[in-house]
Amino acid sequence: MDRLAALRDFVAKSPDDPFPRYGLAMELANRGHLDEACQVFAELLDRKPDYVPAYLMYGNTLARAGQPERAAEVYRTGAEVSMRRGDTHAHGEIVAALAALTASD
Repeated sequence: MDRLAALRDFVAKSPDDPFPRYGLAMELANRGHLDEACQVFAELLDRKPDYVPAYLMYGNTLARAGQPERAAEVYRTGAEVSMRRGDTHAHGEIVAALAALTASD
């Protein structure tokens, strides 16, 4: 079984565990399947809106997919969630990504 198939299997077996879904989204993005990766990130955040690591990577993937407005929305939400969760490291990374995105406008 290849990595992508294995990740899909892990998601199917543990649909409420955010980590396999995050791994699947990352693998899809790394393979250049940006639309599908964005769909998986969206599903992840619908199920687990406090899963902070997904916001940065989802925003990055949206930006790569040519959706900067949506990426900015995701970064802003991620900045709020990361602050609420007390994750200052992730907050800094998300805010920096948002600043870089908006600076390129």
